[in-house]
Amino acid sequence: MLIIKGLSMSFNKGTDNELRLFDGLNLEIEKNRCTALIGPNGCGKSTLLNLIAGSIKLDQGQIILDGEEITKLKEEERANLLGRVYQDPYMGVSPSLTILENMALADKKGERFTLKRLIRKKNIDRYREILRELNLGLENKLHTKVKYLSGGQRQSLSLIMATMKHPSLLLLDEHTAALDPKTSDLVMKKTKELIEKHAITTIMISHNLKDALEYSDRIIMLNRGNIILDRRSKDITEDQLMEIYRKKLEMVA
Repeated sequence: MLIIKGLSMSFNKGTDNELRLFDGLNLEIEKNRCTALIGPNGCGKSTLLNLIAGSIKLDQGQIILDGEEITKLKEEERANLLGRVYQDPYMGVSPSLTILENMALADKKGERFTLKRLIRKKNIDRYREILRELNLGLENKLHTKVKYLSGGQRQSLSLIMATMKHPSLLLLDEHTAALDPKTSDLVMKKTKELIEKHAITTIMISHNLKDALEYSDRIIMLNRGNIILDRRSKDITEDQLMEIYRKKLEMVA
């Protein structure tokens, strides 16, 4: 479980352009469930993920993951507990390295190693089996550099790498936004399979309301750093969500 207590965050603090985005936010994310974050641009979705990951520092508050307070941990320390897939298909991988080298790097996450001993032959068959589950043929391209893969293949590889070490929390930051609809649908199905197989607590940012409902257990809508909707996904339809989205945003406009 992820618990956020009294989270406050301002940009341009102490200047005439100060923007207070979060002011005492409290939130609990259920263990082994997928929670979708939706809302307009600038509402705080990606900023919230960055605060959880330690990419930016909060002003006040606590972040507690599975009973351990991680508020003061550095970003690289939190990375051992978290998996993350970004909107940009290149951000979760090393494009100049091969699929095999990327898999080995993900497998060594949190460990000390040298590049010379990065790949161990005993692990290659395991990597191949993991990739085979994607049904994209990547198990036959282990020595192909990632920069030659399609966007969907790269995002699928990013998902595999982000979940290999069974993180306590998976952060998905609009990870299908840069993909065409067909590829996006494929990656979303692979995402659901992976998080259910490994029972990973997940926060997923999405601008696609249909995907948010179909692939999550819970919907949270943000606007200007405030939670304006919190519902079980099964208890609301896409049309209802769209209507609430429109009305709620009109009320706070």
